[in-house]
Amino acid sequence: MTLPAVTDSLAWAADGAAHLRGLMGRLGDDAFRAPSLLPGWSRAHVLTHLARNADGMINLLLWARTGIVTPAYASADARVADIEKGAVRTPTEIRDDVIASSDRLATVVRDLPEAAWAALVTNVQGRVIRASAVPWIRAREMWIHAVDLDAGASFADMPGPMVNALLVDACEAMSRKPECPVLRLVDGERTWYVGESPDGGTAVVMTGPAPELAAWLLGRSKGKPLRADGTRKLPSLPPWL
Repeated sequence: MTLPAVTDSLAWAADGAAHLRGLMGRLGDDAFRAPSLLPGWSRAHVLTHLARNADGMINLLLWARTGIVTPAYASADARVADIEKGAVRTPTEIRDDVIASSDRLATVVRDLPEAAWAALVTNVQGRVIRASAVPWIRAREMWIHAVDLDAGASFADMPGPMVNALLVDACEAMSRKPECPVLRLVDGERTWYVGESPDGGTAVVMTGPAPELAAWLLGRSKGKPLRADGTRKLPSLPPWL
């Protein structure tokens, strides 16, 4: 897993928190029950998930600091139950929870000893990662799920360097999936690869602005990037996580 610098990820996560607060502030109370872009989830579900994700990241950082195994969530079932329970709260309760949980995470990050960033923990997918990956995971969650709210946000809102880091991350994840087609994603002189090396291999070449390519690769594109051969039929993609 190729990670951006922790300082960059922390800045992007903070910017994502401010971005999300702006979106929540513009949503009327009735809008919380409207469907999100995630099947079966309302906007209230997405926001509750982000609050519980903050607590999950706190658990991983406590694990890193103390050495006591503390999974992000007690179990997959508990995670789902917490989201379902939280999604029926009032909009005011949800807004306050999102902000308070984000602030709690920021405090834990601020107080984490430098040595703890190198500690090994296990993420939700069961992969062993360093604690230094947690700020990046949180930044991803904030910006991607802001788009999932279907409240006017897009991948173009992300800081440009973060879009590049997200494409690198997603391409690495997709390359581990044998069912994913070989891809080459091109934005001008920048290129990202899925399942092939830069010096060879046959790939489906997709062209477009980096935010558009990232949205498509992560299954969140409302439009369609253009295949370099001019055809509009796009390859099917598995979930990236």
